[in-house]
Amino acid sequence: MTGPLHGLRIVELAGIGPVPFAGMMLADHGAKVIRVERPGATSESSDPLLRSRIPMTLDLKSAEGAAELRALCKSADGLIEGFRPGVMERLGLGPDALLVDNPKLVYGRMTGWGQDGPLAQKAGHDINFIALSGTLGALGRAGDKPTPPINLVGDFGGGGMLLAFGMVSALLAVKMGGSGQVVDCAMTDGSALLMAMMWGFRAQGRWTDERGSNVIDTGAPFYDTYETADGLFVAVGAIEPQFYAELRRVLGIANDPNFDAQFDPAQWPSQKAELARLFKARTRAEWGDLFDQAEACVAPVLSMTEALEHPHNVTRGTFVTIDGVPQPAPAPRFTPL
Repeated sequence: MTGPLHGLRIVELAGIGPVPFAGMMLADHGAKVIRVERPGATSESSDPLLRSRIPMTLDLKSAEGAAELRALCKSADGLIEGFRPGVMERLGLGPDALLVDNPKLVYGRMTGWGQDGPLAQKAGHDINFIALSGTLGALGRAGDKPTPPINLVGDFGGGGMLLAFGMVSALLAVKMGGSGQVVDCAMTDGSALLMAMMWGFRAQGRWTDERGSNVIDTGAPFYDTYETADGLFVAVGAIEPQFYAELRRVLGIANDPNFDAQFDPAQWPSQKAELARLFKARTRAEWGDLFDQAEACVAPVLSMTEALEHPHNVTRGTFVTIDGVPQPAPAPRFTPL
């Protein structure tokens, strides 16, 4: 596979969640990624996170296995691992050792809590890390408990994606003449970073800690999902005035004074109740036919199966099938000029 990272050689120590996601991102874009598994481990061939790798088995607890990994890293551009802080050091494979062997090595470390801090050695999962960063507390509907966004925010958006970005940044620094360095990627830090816009809104008095009461957290009626007559759903994101006007026009409420004060939270409950009633009157497909001709920021809420078949996704090649397994295609796309 060719790509913008062609020529880079990355060693990935097998793990779950964010580390294989970062490995997938790097491999998808041309890096040669060697995935090191422990003896007896099995990899699921249907897992897209493991695609485009070169598998290798090493017992890092043995002197021979540790020596072989150390030799492998002498000629590598980077290494990514997701063990608790101190594990690699106890194996004699910490950054102090490997960067002596290879001063240009980029050493990526993925954890939930980070390499230091009071919780660094504590167990946890995505849900715990995004809870501590203040991210989980902001997700959910008014009056209800916080709703975990699967493990998209900690493991992937604030974990694997951030690790891939950190690795490429540090690798670029090496290519520009710098030395190798450690990339300390923590899901608490990453999930906090994903909330940067909300922290800005908070500083401007435009965001509160009350879940489900803000413009883009299902508080506003013009940014929410609505059930249709067939039990399916549509997503509405008509924030800007021109899109809000189109939403009102298609729904037949252009002249309803109850909808004039778009950004008045006191009006939102009654507005939302009326929108729910209106959307329940037609099927999702019927609303699709109407909104396809309008610029109102309304889209059908598709299942994973439906997403595979949507004409836009088919035309773009958003999904591919590898070894019989439908999965997201590599992204982003690069077009040589």
